[in-house]
Amino acid sequence: MKKLWMITLVIGAIAFLTACGTSSDAESNEGEGDSLTVGITQIVEHPSLDRATEGFKQALLDAGLNVEFEEEIAQGDNNNNQTIAQKLVGDEVDLIFANSTPSAQSVLNETSEIPIVFTSVTDPVGAGLVNSMEKPGGNVTGTADMHPETLPKTIDLIKDLGKESIGLIYNASEQNSVAQIESVKELANENGLDTAEATVSSSSEVKQAAESLVGKADSILIITDNTVVSALETVLMVGHDNEIPIVVSEHDSVKRGGFAAFGFDYYDIGFEAGEKAVEILKDGQSPSEIPAQYPQNLKLMINEEAAEKMGVELTDELKEDAELVTTEKEDE
Repeated sequence: MKKLWMITLVIGAIAFLTACGTSSDAESNEGEGDSLTVGITQIVEHPSLDRATEGFKQALLDAGLNVEFEEEIAQGDNNNNQTIAQKLVGDEVDLIFANSTPSAQSVLNETSEIPIVFTSVTDPVGAGLVNSMEKPGGNVTGTADMHPETLPKTIDLIKDLGKESIGLIYNASEQNSVAQIESVKELANENGLDTAEATVSSSSEVKQAAESLVGKADSILIITDNTVVSALETVLMVGHDNEIPIVVSEHDSVKRGGFAAFGFDYYDIGFEAGEKAVEILKDGQSPSEIPAQYPQNLKLMINEEAAEKMGVELTDELKEDAELVTTEKEDE
């Protein structure tokens, strides 16, 4: 009887440990059907990219898939990016979600077989990820974080504020950023606006770069540059101290304290990417057959609190055209 009691106790302990799980690298989502493993590679942690990953996961959850997520963050290091890509491919995951252009490029360098779904990519065609938005080809599809209408409307907004120049901060090693900056400069020139640039190689340099633009530009535009967005609060401080409006490129950054953005929520493009992953994992479609897409829910968002701190007087017309918000606190 004592021996039987000991066996029962051991079996119970094993069952308890199994239920708790032992992996620190994977997050499980129990759903219906066969168990699937989805690798996630993200260039850096900041609220916008984090929201995109959250939206992606939710789409798979809503579809009822039985998924285990193997999630990796490169901490802004392209060497880490490549190591992560090699690991996920070596683990033979069923699909890879690549959150950023460098993440997607690194994964594509490692596999032409495993389906890849990207988001937070500004120029999927220019980055060499897809042949076209309508017909991606290969093993890749996803959602972009720039709409053709976004930049022209952003330049119009800056003009409507009565500004004459735009300060730009970006990481010159990010292909997305270089392409965006060239587009901004071209549009600014067409609209009679001057531009001033400051480049950075890490988030620790962002505040100094912003300070270098004081006196050279009467507005600052933050493009979807991961290095700069990860240190957005340091740019906002410069905007407050010098009453310079900090115009951003997506709604998450408005909620963090940016003045305004004609843009979208990264959660949405992450969720839309997740829906494409469901088409691949659940419906058996090939990524080559699933069109890549631009953000769908575009609108002007203005942070009233930030406007006051940055010396911007909001007109009734601006208020009527925008969704008005205030800065979200860290503990909310």
